[in-house]
Amino acid sequence: MAKNTSLEYDAVIGVCRELFIKKTKDYGTAWRILRISSITDQIFIKAQRIRTLEEKKISKVEDDITSEYIGIVNYCIIAMMQLDLAEDARTELPAEEVASYFDKAVHETKELMSAKNHDYGEAWRDMRISSLTDLILMKLLRVKQIENNSGQTLASEGVRANYQDMMNYSVFALIKLKVDG
Repeated sequence: MAKNTSLEYDAVIGVCRELFIKKTKDYGTAWRILRISSITDQIFIKAQRIRTLEEKKISKVEDDITSEYIGIVNYCIIAMMQLDLAEDARTELPAEEVASYFDKAVHETKELMSAKNHDYGEAWRDMRISSLTDLILMKLLRVKQIENNSGQTLASEGVRANYQDMMNYSVFALIKLKVDG
């Protein structure tokens, strides 16, 4: 059966978006208080937990690997929204506005995925999920270094591109885990 990455991507994002919007209705936009470095650390915690679960094969708390990847997708989107809203002091945003920002971040990130997927020939399909986890952790270390350098880079992409890559790696892992709503 032929795979349609775009449709699979949209299905995974649909699951992530539904959860994000429900949590926005439950909690509001409390995440607006987070600095970018704190969001990076939240993603790091989730990715490190995935790696630990992959290695130990035993979970002592309820959230499974799938939930953690969904969390990474949503925290990457929060990071991109925070970058877009850097000059906006509001801590509480209407759910409709949040949904619009969510969709914008997804659209830009999916466009990047489509371009890279074309050039790399869907190589991710032959990768292990554990390798996707490791790539996310590597990107996190890169982002932390950029943050420690006050956002200055000499020859690399900025933090947004790294959040987009981490989000796309997480979506690929979720596709491989057969998350489709």
